[in-house]
Amino acid sequence: MIRINLLPHREAKRKQKQAAFVALMALGGLAGVALVLLVGAYNASRIATQNERNLVLKNANAELDKKISKIASLKSEIEALKARQQAVEDLQGDRNQPVYLLDELVRQTPEGVYLKSFKQDGQRVLLNGYAQSQERVAELLRNLSGSSPWLERPDLTEVRAATLAQSKTGRKVVEFTLNVAIKRARAEDDDKDAKPSTSKAGTKS
Repeated sequence: MIRINLLPHREAKRKQKQAAFVALMALGGLAGVALVLLVGAYNASRIATQNERNLVLKNANAELDKKISKIASLKSEIEALKARQQAVEDLQGDRNQPVYLLDELVRQTPEGVYLKSFKQDGQRVLLNGYAQSQERVAELLRNLSGSSPWLERPDLTEVRAATLAQSKTGRKVVEFTLNVAIKRARAEDDDKDAKPSTSKAGTKS
């Protein structure tokens, strides 16, 4: 009977399997490292691309901010020019204001009303005068608050019965004091003012 010793073959096969397992593990490790490197490189590439896009957007936003600031400065300059133009127009209108004011008072003062004094303070005028009756004073208020292109918002501050000093018969009249605002008339108001007016001029009582 022939006896065969298989132990050396088993040991060699075991060592071969161990070597194959180690090689497989090393290969898997290398594959893992390679995969990690590839994924890292891909992510780094995507991050770099996104950073470039963010930089482009940041530069575009900076340009837009500059343009917006320029537009805002232009708007402020336009508003300043408009304010200067308005100031010049107001000065030109105020230069002839006393003439228009006197003319308008004559037009809006009804019959039976006598203005003895008026005083201008800025854009307000203080009027003092006499009227034949309170109805005449009410008519004057309606005229000043109506279609007058130069006067508006009349405010009656005082009304009382009085006797004319120059009257020999001691005639009784109504003495009144009122405030009225002056409009800053524009070009269209000047055109309206140039048209013939049918309102009655005031006469002395």
